[in-house]
Amino acid sequence: MTGAFLQNKGGYRSLAVYRITEIVYDLTYYFTHRFLDSHDRTVDQMLQAARSGKQNIAEGSEASTTSAETEIKLTNVAKASLEELLLDYEDYLRTRRLKIWDSNHPRYAKLREYCKSESFRQQYGSVFSRLDEEELCNMAITLINQATYMLRRLIERQQEMFLKNGGVREQMTRARLDYRNKKG
Repeated sequence: MTGAFLQNKGGYRSLAVYRITEIVYDLTYYFTHRFLDSHDRTVDQMLQAARSGKQNIAEGSEASTTSAETEIKLTNVAKASLEELLLDYEDYLRTRRLKIWDSNHPRYAKLREYCKSESFRQQYGSVFSRLDEEELCNMAITLINQATYMLRRLIERQQEMFLKNGGVREQMTRARLDYRNKKG
């Protein structure tokens, strides 16, 4: 179609941040079922926060075809959900007097690098059962921090694209005016 103004978007499955949030969800599912009582309300809250982090990336990406505003809003909801989940993992460690690994912890840098690696992304499911609760929580914290960093950058890019291209109404108007000028 000549003068099409709606660009096919989506493609969220190829985003590195989406793949990380899938791992965060899987880790959270494993963690909550292994270390929390099934009647604990925190299980549902953590799973919903992890799910929201992943699902809102997908929904925002798909909505981006017709609404930059919705895309940005849902990407921010994904980030906020992951921030909520981060607090749950930190609370778990703190209330059980377990360590939150900061940059001074001897295993911090190695865990960070491992979580960025392709080998981790390919075999993460088999790693969970070999880790204790402190290690799993710190892995989740590391992954969430990586994802929220990427989401902040994604929101910045989405805003730049909106400023550059406008919203769908502006694109529709431009396409209609271009069509008229070519016919005219």
